[in-house]
Amino acid sequence: MKGIPDLAEVEAMDAADPLRAMRDRFVLPEGIIYLDGNSLGAASINVFSEIETAAKQEWARDLIRAWNTAGWFDMPVELGDRLGRLIGAAPGQSVVCDTTSINIYKVLHAALAMRPERSVIVAEGDSFPTDLYMAEGVASTRPGTVLRLEGVDAATIEELVDDRVAVILVNHVNYKSGRLRDMAALTRKAHEAGALIVWDLCHTAGALPVDLDGSNADFAIGCTYKYLNGGPGAPAFIYAANRHHGDIRQPLSGWWGHARPFAFEQGYAAGPGIRRFLCGTQPVLSMRALKGALDLWDEVEVTAVREKSIALTDLFIRLVEAKCSAFGLELESPRRGAERGSQVSFAHPHGYQVMRALIERGVIGDFRAPSTVRFGFTPLYVGYRDVWDAVDVLEDILRTGAWREARFAVKTTVT
Repeated sequence: MKGIPDLAEVEAMDAADPLRAMRDRFVLPEGIIYLDGNSLGAASINVFSEIETAAKQEWARDLIRAWNTAGWFDMPVELGDRLGRLIGAAPGQSVVCDTTSINIYKVLHAALAMRPERSVIVAEGDSFPTDLYMAEGVASTRPGTVLRLEGVDAATIEELVDDRVAVILVNHVNYKSGRLRDMAALTRKAHEAGALIVWDLCHTAGALPVDLDGSNADFAIGCTYKYLNGGPGAPAFIYAANRHHGDIRQPLSGWWGHARPFAFEQGYAAGPGIRRFLCGTQPVLSMRALKGALDLWDEVEVTAVREKSIALTDLFIRLVEAKCSAFGLELESPRRGAERGSQVSFAHPHGYQVMRALIERGVIGDFRAPSTVRFGFTPLYVGYRDVWDAVDVLEDILRTGAWREARFAVKTTVT
């Protein structure tokens, strides 16, 4: 794309979009431009259908029998395999369960147990906070374990890796800036030092191709309610490479992870393979909602999603800088599409107020303290005209100073 396109060119991009028909599969409010799919994805029609079936037929009619007749018990592994296709994982290595935070706790303990002679966890200082909180919690239960942080203890993760490091916990895409890390290169660096690596895919799964197996990754965790559109609080996932399955030991030894859960034995015996990461009874209705969300992905190639994602975010950056550069916005995301996920972030001294004004005008993004306005682009339902219109609204709010109205400074609980 040379220069700044006009509206006719933008509309032509929509007309030529191979993913355009997918938008009709989502329920989006009239008059809303939704650019917050990196926090919570929109609802698809498939999701409602699955929830209704699970609630009105399976639960209401079959009752307890549905654990067998509707296959509820095996959903964590079956959904894990379906999700595995989107993250480059062969069958049997992924399981859908629990929350991202709980899964971080489980997988860090498992990795530390596999490197008993080592006592260091490495993470990013600017990681999403739950990653750091859970790493702190894990370290507190293991005397002598310490946490080293990129940006605090050294400038880069690579500088922190030595023969004391047991495990590296790292985000594939930074939640605030959208910067994308080189998975294969950092995994190789970890292995050269004898360390294991855990990839956080919360801002990756459903946004761009991932090759966990090809990168020789050890573990990964992530959520399903962002680009995968599984719904608020949708269950998270864990990936563990096959080569590690026999060594997995994690402390949340609940009955679903038992080798024979319905033998009701007194002692714990870990189940086979990836099931070792299961803990307690899983949320069936949320699982079924996720099943509906994943059904759409059977019709979509992630490479096409990535191509459109880069085009959308490139267009957004160009238009914002062309129309809004005089109003205090500063690009925080990488300029090159290949170096970022499916989001664009700008800093503004009054970012919170600007975002609240945008939301009131029907352009929904989000704010990350202290000054980041963040926009997520889900290619399945965001179009190029959406980008054009969103920038028009942003330019008007900044030019007129509408964001200065007092009500936009009132803090909400969720930003």
